[in-house]
Amino acid sequence: MVRHLKGLQDTISVTIVHPTWQKTKPYDDEDTHMGWIFGAPKDSDEVFNNTSGKGGPFSAALEGCDPNPLFDSFSIRDVYERVGDTEGKYTVPILFDTKKDTIVNNESSDIIQMFNNRFNEFAKNPSLDLAPSALKGKMQEVDDWIYPTINDGVYRCGFATSQPAYDQAITELTESFDRIERILKANRFICGDQLTLSDIRLFATLLRFDEVYVVYFKTNTRSVVHNPTLLNYCREIYQMVAPTVIMFQIKQHYYTSHPKLNSYSVIPGGPNVIKLLEQPHDRATLSGNKKQKIDFQEAPTLSNCWNSLMTAQPCQETKSKK
Repeated sequence: MVRHLKGLQDTISVTIVHPTWQKTKPYDDEDTHMGWIFGAPKDSDEVFNNTSGKGGPFSAALEGCDPNPLFDSFSIRDVYERVGDTEGKYTVPILFDTKKDTIVNNESSDIIQMFNNRFNEFAKNPSLDLAPSALKGKMQEVDDWIYPTINDGVYRCGFATSQPAYDQAITELTESFDRIERILKANRFICGDQLTLSDIRLFATLLRFDEVYVVYFKTNTRSVVHNPTLLNYCREIYQMVAPTVIMFQIKQHYYTSHPKLNSYSVIPGGPNVIKLLEQPHDRATLSGNKKQKIDFQEAPTLSNCWNSLMTAQPCQETKSKK
């Protein structure tokens, strides 16, 4: 989303991993690691089941998921091992330097900071600052409670293995959800009149809330689509970043990659949040500035977003890859 808002598509290309986890070493019977893999070529007829073997089949060639251009890797694990980074988990996102053949960073909160100010020389929207110095204190303040209770809070609910652990997580999430509503009734964005990285971090969870977390992670004490304030807030941000949102992949990942939670990988049909997010909003009425100026440089629409999202080429000066 930050890459899109800053206009870095021509500098930082993107490869999206396949949403359904698989064995990362499929030909090694003794290796049981499951994780992210890359898509198969478009003409492939390969299919696979979920990691328990009960759910599927799923096509290995999925629209938007390209084979990895780095080292012909099969999995994200292969990329980590190729560059000698074998401590910790094999996670995404990855910001990868194709000149030095190394992982620059794999923490999303760090990467969005880099995209905000480290590539302005190449950005189409270099004046857009999503972490202005005047708001950094406020951003840190809201991040400090939104992350543990909402961003991570949905996972604490979903993967709780005891009733007390779940009860604590859902209580904290519900209280923070209501706190966000109170803030956004009075303010256009979470830190005031200006869109910041804190909004991007919050929106990433709210976007998935009703389609995934309410059902899958048992966060059903609250709902974005039934909350006029939060729904309106999400509409504004979604309409800024719509080409970066691929809801069918979001849902396929969650519902097909955790057999302990969903043995047969059945994906729910509703509630079509994207259709609701495409409707008009009136959030500008809350802002003293009325509207933050963002020049999207003829940003692509949903109908043609695949080309710019998936095939943007690195420039000659900087060939980084997320």
